[in-house]
Amino acid sequence: MTPSTILSPLQARLLLISGLLCLWEVLGRFGSDLFVSPLSTVVSSGSRIFADPAVLSALGTTGWELVIAFAVSLLVGLLLGLGVAAGGFTYQTFYPLVLLIYAIPQITILPLFVLYFGSGPASKVAFGISHGVFPIVISVVSGVQGIDPVLVKSARSMGANRWLTFRRIILPWLVPSLFTGMRLSVTACLLGVLLGELYVSSGGIGHYTRQFTETFQPQKLFALISALALMAMAINACMRRIERHMGKWRDDEPARSNR
Repeated sequence: MTPSTILSPLQARLLLISGLLCLWEVLGRFGSDLFVSPLSTVVSSGSRIFADPAVLSALGTTGWELVIAFAVSLLVGLLLGLGVAAGGFTYQTFYPLVLLIYAIPQITILPLFVLYFGSGPASKVAFGISHGVFPIVISVVSGVQGIDPVLVKSARSMGANRWLTFRRIILPWLVPSLFTGMRLSVTACLLGVLLGELYVSSGGIGHYTRQFTETFQPQKLFALISALALMAMAINACMRRIERHMGKWRDDEPARSNR
């Protein structure tokens, strides 16, 4: 008897999450409040801090900074990725440079972003873009390199222009790798925005994270972290739904080939 005959994947997932939450509660009650707070204490603290208009405003600030950083990362990353993967010469010339720049620890250049963009929201958005653009570029390049050249040649031989070839062949083929890059990118953008707020901001969730850490309030800190985790999971779930919708043609391919 296998686990799949007893529980569905959703039931197993919910059971695992429930077990981890119960473990959190138990360990929190037997540990020190300065390090691990019980789940019930975190929930009650979260209800109090999110009733504060200043914290809600900070959450909104972080949210729109994340949205702008991700949107710009998606646009720039898609264009750069397509440009780098456009031909053998551009791929061999620029792709190693992209990997080289991506290998630079981003936190080391945070002072440059503050110097160029100031300590306001612009530096957080720019720092988020610096984190989020590279996963999309790399995913797009990998996706384009994996396209079957026979499909492109067949489309060209039947009279398809560049735009039609991109829309009918390249873009559908890119869907899985592009959405993988997007899921990585939105997490990286959130990390960049929070790091910018954490070090050089008087607003945003990063500012309150630093404040609760410096004042030894782990209950409120865990509540903020949990809220951010829920936000990231919600965004990831939305992207997975969009990906499944846009990639439905791949699921239909085996059925078509068996006709």
